[in-house]
Parts: sequence; C-alpha cells; structure tokens
Amino acid sequence: MIDFPEGKRYNSFAGLYRRRFGERLQKLVLDAGFSCPNRDGTLGTGGCTYCDNAAFHPGYSTAGKSLWDQIDEGIEFHRRRYPRVKHYLAYFQSYSNTYGPLDKLRKLYEDALSHPSVVGLVIGTRPDCIDEEKLDYLASLHYHPERSEGSRRSEGSFPVITIEYGIESCYDSTLERINRGHDFECARRAVEMTASRGLDVGAHFILGLPGETREMLLDQCAVISSLPLTSVKLHQLQIVKGTKMEVEYSKNPEEFLRLSLDDYLDLVIDILERLRPDLYIERVAGEVPPRFVSETPWGLIRNDGILRLLDQRLEERDTCQGRLYRP
Repeated sequence: MIDFPEGKRYNSFAGLYRRRFGERLQKLVLDAGFSCPNRDGTLGTGGCTYCDNAAFHPGYSTAGKSLWDQIDEGIEFHRRRYPRVKHYLAYFQSYSNTYGPLDKLRKLYEDALSHPSVVGLVIGTRPDCIDEEKLDYLASLHYHPERSEGSRRSEGSFPVITIEYGIESCYDSTLERINRGHDFECARRAVEMTASRGLDVGAHFILGLPGETREMLLDQCAVISSLPLTSVKLHQLQIVKGTKMEVEYSKNPEEFLRLSLDDYLDLVIDILERLRPDLYIERVAGEVPPRFVSETPWGLIRNDGILRLLDQRLEERDTCQGRLYRP
C-alpha cells in the first residue's frame, strides 16, 4: 500500500498548501468579467453544451464588482467556516481567464495580488486561450520552492501561481459533441507548455459525458497520467437546466452514463487505482445548487460527505490510488 499524506488512500490535495507553506490557503472565487471564444463568436456561440456558468460560482463573485470588493466579501464569507485562515488565493474561475491581451491580464492579476491577504492566483481557463507570452509572464511571477530555503515567508516564496485547464475529456469525438471548440492535442500542448515553466497545472475532467462508457473513462486514465499535471478535479456530469445538454438528455437518455452514488464511488476508485500516485486529487465530485439542475439523484449530499464515503469504500476494497498504474 502506498503511503499518502494524512493517512489517506489517495493523494489528497487538501493538505498540500499546509505542507508546502505551513498554513491553509483558501481560494476566493472571482469573476473578472471574462468571456469565452466559444461564446463570443470567435470559435462559436452558445458555449459548451453542458455549461451555465452561473451554476458554478458563489454569490459574492459577481461581474461588475471590483476585484478587491469580491476578495473582501469572499474573505468575510469564508471566515465563518475557516476562522484561522490568514491568506488567500485569488481564484479567477468564471469563463476563460486568460482570454484577452496580456496587458489586460497583467492589470487584473496584479490588482488581485496587491491585496494584502492574497498570496497567489489560481487561473481557470481553456487550453486554446493560452500562449507562450502569457505563460512566460505568469512564470515570472511564480515562486520557486528551491529558492524558498524552507521558509513560507522567505523572499521568493510567493506568489503561488496555478493554471487550471478545462480538459473535460481525452476523446476528440466527445469534445466535438459537446461543442468544446478544441481537440485533445490542444489540451496536451497547453499542459506541457505550462508545466515546462515550473507552474502548477490542474485539469478538470467530467465523468458521464454523452457517448462515453465506463470502459472509456477507465482507458483515458493512462492518457491523463501521461500528462505533466500537478492535480486533477473529477466531476460527475450534472444536467443543468436551460442548457443544450438538457435537451439532448431528454431525447437520448440512453447515451448518458447515469450512476447511483454507490456506483459512482466505485467508478472513482477504479479511476484512482489507474492514476499516477503523485497526482493530487483536488476533487472527486462537483456541486451545483439544486435550483440549477434537472435532477438530484444523490439527494443533497455535500462534497465532504462524498469524501467520507470515498474513504470508507477505499478501506472496504483495501485499495489505493496508483495500485494499477503502469508507467
């Protein structure tokens, strides 16, 4: 059995910043007013078929508010749950947060970093919205662990810079079907360019997209493990009201892999067994407010409850992340 931090049977992202910097760093979701090339006509209109961005961010994160107002409100929001947290990461989440000229990005990122409680950036974006110039700039901001001499607050230890890419699937047929607007090779290039600069790289994958089978989801683990990723987020597909995917699901439900919570946990464990053991697992399920989704087959269970069930099932199966991984 592989020895993972905090006694887990998988490489949990939860304690990474505490181990790296000696404290918890909490993300503050921000909406900086970005759009998406799949919405504004550059690549297409209407966006990905599953997407309603309003379902994915909290109330304090609202376009039109200044970044500092969003940060201050986010700190107050999280203070009730995490009263001991002192420092935060500005999480540029809504839409594609590298989709714009570098001068615009530099102003936004440095505005967020100038807040006295913010020590880093997490930037969510699409693989086709990044380039060498933007990555060179972000790398120039990034701390380097080998320079920090083991001290969290030593010169050069901040800011933290992480890029999160919405990859969603490794299959081009799926990406085309969900109107993603790029292929998997685009995602591979973006991840490799980012990692080559020493930046942390996260990736999102959706489990249950139309046309994908359980076997396909297990087969793509080898591809995911081949990418120089730092962390992954796994999300169950949730059918959001008003999206094109809601219409597609109503017409062809048999083409969707819809799982009970028990079956989903077993699928996640089968995936974990096949992933590289050094990949940090940041999330195993997504949360969308019930008012946005057509159905809530798992009830109102929250992510922390799902993680507890995952820990129990890993124990029952006496298995762990990486058990079946083969380089």
